[in-house]
Amino acid sequence: MIVITGAAGFIGSCLTNKMNNKGHKDLVVVDDFSRIEKRGNIENKAVRKKVHRDDFFKWLAIHHSGISFIFHIGARTDTAEFRSEVLDKLNLSYTKGIWNACTKYGIPLIYASSAATYGAGELGYIDDHILIPSLKPLNPYGISKNEADKWVLTQKDTPPYWAGIKFFNVFGPNEYHKGRMASVIFHAYRQIRETGKVRLFRSHHPGFEDGKQLRDFIYVKDVIDVLYFLMKKQPGNGIFNLGTGRARSFLDLAGSVFRSLKIPENIEFIDTPEDIREKYQYFTEAVMEKLRNVGYDNPFYTLEDGIEEYVNEFLIQNRYF
Repeated sequence: MIVITGAAGFIGSCLTNKMNNKGHKDLVVVDDFSRIEKRGNIENKAVRKKVHRDDFFKWLAIHHSGISFIFHIGARTDTAEFRSEVLDKLNLSYTKGIWNACTKYGIPLIYASSAATYGAGELGYIDDHILIPSLKPLNPYGISKNEADKWVLTQKDTPPYWAGIKFFNVFGPNEYHKGRMASVIFHAYRQIRETGKVRLFRSHHPGFEDGKQLRDFIYVKDVIDVLYFLMKKQPGNGIFNLGTGRARSFLDLAGSVFRSLKIPENIEFIDTPEDIREKYQYFTEAVMEKLRNVGYDNPFYTLEDGIEEYVNEFLIQNRYF
């Protein structure tokens, strides 16, 4: 059996679909399945067992001998979440618990980290273990993810294989439930359909013009392809970046959504909300040599191609992956 935590969420549900398409139906999916808005993500997936996240460790203690791999994708991913006790429980402590269980039972593990760990990018975006203790995340979510990475790197006892994955700005199907935390592509599509225009955050940084803030946007299909590759090949332990390696502007993004809908561009700039303004990343770009050096050589979707597929094959059709 293969375990996927966060399986009713965005990346976790897409990974579940990927595993089904590769012939893996003996899946144990872990999440809080009570949220109605997430049910579409997990419906019609072939799984062996659903386990509530609060019951998972008890279940694993009984059934660990039948587990061949764990993907720990579940987390509280809200960058505006400031309750440290929630982030400590769902991000840091839960990751430690899964790591210790995988070490004890000899189960290979991939867990989700985040590009939010890089903060304002003072030290660049290099997935070098030496730099991780010195990173300065800008929000409690990023701090919780970086604390997990730092803790992992101090452990002498490890799972037989392990990888931590720093996801950059992931977009694609099955993020319908994420509300404010859904990708800018998702919000741009909704705004265009409802109002005919897109609202982007105005720059509050003298080094960036409005709309020219830069992020490394990666299509979720590329993300799950990498996760599957790492599970199959298990090429080396470590913490890896997962972006495209090419930063793109929000103006590029908005223009691509308009073109996908065959609608003329109409962009309005608004102030960045005050609760995130001082914690805003103006530039991210993954350095991807480490993943390439362990053998992953598939090309990534361009921003334009990813948006074209996402808009026309999923958003317009209100379809799940």
